[in-house]
Amino acid sequence: MSNKRYHSKELFEFCLKIFIHIGFNEEDANVAAESLVRAELEGASSHGINRLVIYVKRIRESRIEAKPNIEFEEYGSILKVNGGNGLGQVVSHHALDKAIPLARKNGIAGVFVRNSNHFGTAAYFCQNACEKGMAMIATTNSPPGIAPSGGREPFLGTNPVAFGFPTKQAPPVIVDMSSSVVARGKIMVAKQKGESIPPIWAIDEEGKETTDPVSALRGALLPLGGPKGYALAMAVEIMSSVLSGAAFGPHVNNLYKDNDPPADVGHCFILLDIEKWTSMESYYSKMNKFLEEIRNVPLAEGSEDILYPGERRYRTYVENKKQGIALSEEVVKELEQLGKFCGISFPVKMI
Repeated sequence: MSNKRYHSKELFEFCLKIFIHIGFNEEDANVAAESLVRAELEGASSHGINRLVIYVKRIRESRIEAKPNIEFEEYGSILKVNGGNGLGQVVSHHALDKAIPLARKNGIAGVFVRNSNHFGTAAYFCQNACEKGMAMIATTNSPPGIAPSGGREPFLGTNPVAFGFPTKQAPPVIVDMSSSVVARGKIMVAKQKGESIPPIWAIDEEGKETTDPVSALRGALLPLGGPKGYALAMAVEIMSSVLSGAAFGPHVNNLYKDNDPPADVGHCFILLDIEKWTSMESYYSKMNKFLEEIRNVPLAEGSEDILYPGERRYRTYVENKKQGIALSEEVVKELEQLGKFCGISFPVKMI
């Protein structure tokens, strides 16, 4: 199946108009659209524009609020957030807007969010923090996807954890990884494309490894690194849900499951104002030396270079910015139908 390429600006405008059409204000629509298109540009298509259709469906059903009533409680350097059942990107954007001044004042801010939804890529929020000269740790829980070690039924979400560290002249150091071998979204993309998956990604309902994405989605994802990934997923679950008051494990409802109640996803953000820990000049000098020495480690046989986390993501972003974003025929068909339903034209493909 050949993919067609589309201008990122046109895809952004399409998403923006769709979100405004279904009731978002312009600021929130910008955040949501930017998050989806940025994911596509960086090669994280599992969290990209293919999510737009399900977002719209759930918003129209009032399972996600287009205009959430977000509530904040401040306790020193701690910010507790009730997301009002808003879209995760929107809730997180407003939460971090409130948290930045707390981190500037105290050097650190802990943000705990409940009553939210899927928030796209954690990297998106880490990048935004880095642009403000801050380091950040971000976690979120998600509907059950990972079976605990020794089990065959999903209990914990794929529960990503991300870190962001700014650099002076290069892309920021961005670590964004799920607690499973792969994000559930990658299996969903394989299902859309009719492709098989590697046997190490997931197990079927009987607990056996599978290459069939349909069986994998009915079964459970395998944790990253076996018991270590299971432990990581549990830690993320506690940070994101137990501490925030959000739903945990099997009590997190699935965005893709019809007739489920609102998801009640939880997020956790820890912001560090670097200037409170060291001077920015000293930080950037040491960071540049650190990355330079990593790059100069002798190469293993067959390797061409050494990249730090975030570099490949940035290179993909630059490449897709020039060449356009590749979308499968199935995704394009769904988006065209959505656009027709909303009275908004889907962009023409790039030449």
